[in-house]
Amino acid sequence: MIHIYYCYLSEENHEDLLRIYLPRFDYDYQDKIRRYRRWQDAQLSILGRILLFYGIKEVFKINGYDKTIKHTAFSKPYFEDNTVHFNISHSGEIVICAISDASEIGIDIEILSSITFDDFKIQMSENEWQKVQLADDKKASFFKYWTQKEAVIKAHGHGLSIPLKSFEIINNNTKISNENYYLEEIKVDKKYKCYIALRQNTNEIRLTKKMIKTHNLIKE
Repeated sequence: MIHIYYCYLSEENHEDLLRIYLPRFDYDYQDKIRRYRRWQDAQLSILGRILLFYGIKEVFKINGYDKTIKHTAFSKPYFEDNTVHFNISHSGEIVICAISDASEIGIDIEILSSITFDDFKIQMSENEWQKVQLADDKKASFFKYWTQKEAVIKAHGHGLSIPLKSFEIINNNTKISNENYYLEEIKVDKKYKCYIALRQNTNEIRLTKKMIKTHNLIKE
């Protein structure tokens, strides 16, 4: 089962979020948060962890703050006991977290911003690029492929060491090193694109989605 939690940034509740949640994390992470110059960057980071531990408590009935987050050689975060798989992404004003007890998972969200498409041509297969160029809504088509590819390399675990052009998304499926990856769109906001990737067929997995409001988090 896959559990999705997402949240919008809130300047109004920022100081309360830091006051309540920052002391729950290790000193290195606290120092990292305090070094951010923009409140938005600090909140994007800490909300990802808050959503993760909120979900672990709700789904598995355990205190996630007792768990230690490690990082692989490719900077992918994971829990040392490996009983819960998770991935976090943020863009614009949304933070989103995916949690699974079944398989490795990757999630990516991107705001539909204005970009120069040609700058990203090198990251896509010829077929993907052609579909973007022929699409009625080029921006939506581009960000569909972009979030799909980002979600896949996050699920795989080797990050950008895998060239995005080295694999092609066809009908929400792809393969890396003979491993199949399945994709599903997560609809949270019409101004964003978001996809989740996993090694298990998405048709065989139940998925839940929940929006968390920051004012509810400061009541926890």
